[in-house]
Amino acid sequence: MTASQWSFMTLIRMKYIGQLAVFIYYAVWKPQKQWITLDIGILESPFTYSPKKREEAWRFISYMLVHAGVQHIVGNLFMQLALGIPLEMVHKGLRVGLVYLAGVLAGSLASSIFDPNKSLVGASGGVYALMGGYFMNVIVNFREMIPAFGIFRLLVIILIVSSDMGFALYRRFFVPANGSPVSFAAHIAGGFAGMSIGYTVFSCFDKTLLKDPRFWVAIAAYVVCLLFAVFFNIFLSPAN
Repeated sequence: MTASQWSFMTLIRMKYIGQLAVFIYYAVWKPQKQWITLDIGILESPFTYSPKKREEAWRFISYMLVHAGVQHIVGNLFMQLALGIPLEMVHKGLRVGLVYLAGVLAGSLASSIFDPNKSLVGASGGVYALMGGYFMNVIVNFREMIPAFGIFRLLVIILIVSSDMGFALYRRFFVPANGSPVSFAAHIAGGFAGMSIGYTVFSCFDKTLLKDPRFWVAIAAYVVCLLFAVFFNIFLSPAN
């Protein structure tokens, strides 16, 4: 492992500590509410993606550090550890980090297009990218697995996605009148990023990734979508 790869992997793993540290900071700052649900302190955070501050480009990535409440961060950290550790045991940490960040960026850009006037917090884009890649990998390699084990893995992923999407939809459409709805588009976009880039990365763990044409097709499609999202935000967004 080169020094640059080790540094990148260390940075990716530090995201767990970073997410927990940022949450504790805001929870202590606003302890009467922030342990339970989204509070104004989070919406005003320099990490949160805000449609009114899209020129601060780091927010398209840093929103993964802030969460909408204790149930939000516990769920995201659990899924990151439950998916990230097994994936890193089979694949290189560098590849897992690539898929994760692709989901995070896809999530914020999709939110800026399909839900342009809503803020965005949480690591769900990255988590769903890992789940999307994992799901596709199970589908492709299903014949090589014990049938019952393969079905169980698929059912677990489906159950997790269904329950989490239900919670995300509730936060978006059924918050109280004085609440702050948060976009859920990052979940869907992260899942699609994982099902494309993640599928390719996790499917060729025993091959040289850069020699696999599927990887470059997935990267090209991702870059095209990214450029469209950037163009949309600059010229077409209703939030302008």
